[in-house]
Amino acid sequence: MNTQTLTTATNELTGMFLLSLGAFLFAMALTPIYTYFAYRYHFWKKQRSTSTTGEALTVFNKLHANKFKRNIPTMAGVIGVVAITVITLGFNLDRSETWLPLAALVGGGLVGLLDDIINLRGQGTGVAGLRSSIKFTMIAVLGAVLGWFFYANLQFTEVHLPFLGDFEIGLWIVPLFAFAVVATGNAVNISDGLDGLAGGLLALSYAVFGGIALFQEQLLLAGFCFTVVGALLSYLWFNIYPARFFMGDVGSFAFGASLGVIAMMTNALFLLPVIGFLFVIEAGSSLIQITSKRLFKRKVFVSAPLHHHLEAKGWPEVKVTMRFWVIGCVTGFIGFLLALAGGHV
Repeated sequence: MNTQTLTTATNELTGMFLLSLGAFLFAMALTPIYTYFAYRYHFWKKQRSTSTTGEALTVFNKLHANKFKRNIPTMAGVIGVVAITVITLGFNLDRSETWLPLAALVGGGLVGLLDDIINLRGQGTGVAGLRSSIKFTMIAVLGAVLGWFFYANLQFTEVHLPFLGDFEIGLWIVPLFAFAVVATGNAVNISDGLDGLAGGLLALSYAVFGGIALFQEQLLLAGFCFTVVGALLSYLWFNIYPARFFMGDVGSFAFGASLGVIAMMTNALFLLPVIGFLFVIEAGSSLIQITSKRLFKRKVFVSAPLHHHLEAKGWPEVKVTMRFWVIGCVTGFIGFLLALAGGHV
């Protein structure tokens, strides 16, 4: 590597670091503003009383009774969405690399924000937010619209299978894109159940995809990923146990939908289940639980998703979170190695 190439690479990495640092500092500066309004207007997270299948959440409510007594605000994900949006619009906006993940972040955030507002306004009325079918439909529409832009404007028509190569699928890229947005958005939303859990796993996943984008020389997309990491680190500062606030659906759907888009833009969708392994496990455990209760009238887990099952088995909340972070580091590293070896870079 000659001196000029090394200088260019150093400047690019410095720029990405500054984007991440800027998002972190901006989010930290916004946090007191959010906190003031959250506590003044009581943005308290409402405790669910029934499961998706309509049963009383006896185990869940017992495990988290003390937490909800503390009146912890929700919707803190709006801090990250605003910080990332401002940083990206000001310093890293590009039609081919950052429009789509930013649109997914904002669009998913708006769906989640609506859900959170209904949750807050419904306190004491039994209303816990939007029905799951409505949220699913809204995220699916968002994914389809973004998928069409991905196909028609950015001209993406191929998917890459690790070690097998690229396969032309034409217009089918649109429903695949929508599926990635819906699946990842819902998986992150399901995983957001313990202090620091979803935020830590998201930061790890975005960092890995940022590395993949960097090796692919999608420098602006990599910069966007590291911008998200910076904002998430600011959130984690306040969300680690005992949490000062929760990201809410505005955060989980925003970060989840955008992560699905980034997996498509790096053509690494089939590595997403490896890099985001625990998101898959968490969503899968909920699906297994719901299916078993509806078909066989019995539960597979004491409480779903998996992190609540482990709590019910006696694992302290911090132990679950930290061990999930360790697993996330391992699977993220494996996913990155597969990207290097499997022809993604």
